[in-house]
Amino acid sequence: MKSFLDLSEREVLAVAISSEEDDNRVYSSFAEDLRERYPATAKVFEGMAAVEHHHRDMLLNFYHEKFGPNLPPIRRDNVSGFIKRRPVWLIRNLSLKTIRRETEVREAEACGFYKSAAERAKDPETKKLLSGLALAEQGHEDLAATLEDLVLGKEARVKEDKASRRLFVLQYVQPGLAGLMDGSVSTLAPLFAAAFATHNNWSTFLVGLAASLGAGISMGFAEALSDDGSLTGRGSPLLRGGICGLMTAIGGLGHALPYLVPNTLEHAFWIATAIAGAVVFVELWVIAWIRAHYMDTPFLRAVFQIVLGGVIVLATGILIGAS
Repeated sequence: MKSFLDLSEREVLAVAISSEEDDNRVYSSFAEDLRERYPATAKVFEGMAAVEHHHRDMLLNFYHEKFGPNLPPIRRDNVSGFIKRRPVWLIRNLSLKTIRRETEVREAEACGFYKSAAERAKDPETKKLLSGLALAEQGHEDLAATLEDLVLGKEARVKEDKASRRLFVLQYVQPGLAGLMDGSVSTLAPLFAAAFATHNNWSTFLVGLAASLGAGISMGFAEALSDDGSLTGRGSPLLRGGICGLMTAIGGLGHALPYLVPNTLEHAFWIATAIAGAVVFVELWVIAWIRAHYMDTPFLRAVFQIVLGGVIVLATGILIGAS
């Protein structure tokens, strides 16, 4: 790893050339990834990739005139001070937010590099070129906005917003909601059956913990193995499975944790059960709100369906435990 301050003028230009090549390829990759989902935004990144390609040609021609055809084998990965980033551009079906955040970071980093390099450059022509590129990179955010205004009409923006929301629901909300519903509702019966059968908080908590983690593992595998996302557009099966499993476990643990109230306390069982009942009430209302907000289910219908199902499962557990 070499310090930026130790770079020669040749090495600065070589790093700049390789960086512009990388940015061109990354923006082209973003455009390819977005083309089917967001064709208008894909054109924005095609335009930005073309600008980066033009910058690369400018730098390369300048370098050839000044130093000849041989470029030093150095890239920004070999220079300390650059941000170390995950190669998100290798992931398919990235969200617009992730892509735009990566773009902002790359442009800000390039601008800072060119400014610092221009300040250190001793050759007037090199200083002029690097200063111009710094201004160009600083204006890339404005360029992106301009390209969006030219390419993205009002109708296209509305379509892309709807498509983005649909992908968010498919990839995150649906598996999370399925897990939360399963964890919050299906664990009620074993938890409250154990509670009313033993009247022992610690034993009840262990049953709730086992039921929650077991359901989380089961639901996570079931979601991940349901489809690979290539045809349905639901995204990575590992991500969906992780979300579903985690939310299932959280849904079950929510009403199991109150049974950590020590048995030594007076009326410990009834204190824990009252808290657990309040948690169940909140969980069911949260599920109803998510269904109403993201799944276009009328709120009162969602409340009726979720609360009715939860009450039936809860009553089943209490009746079995108390028998």
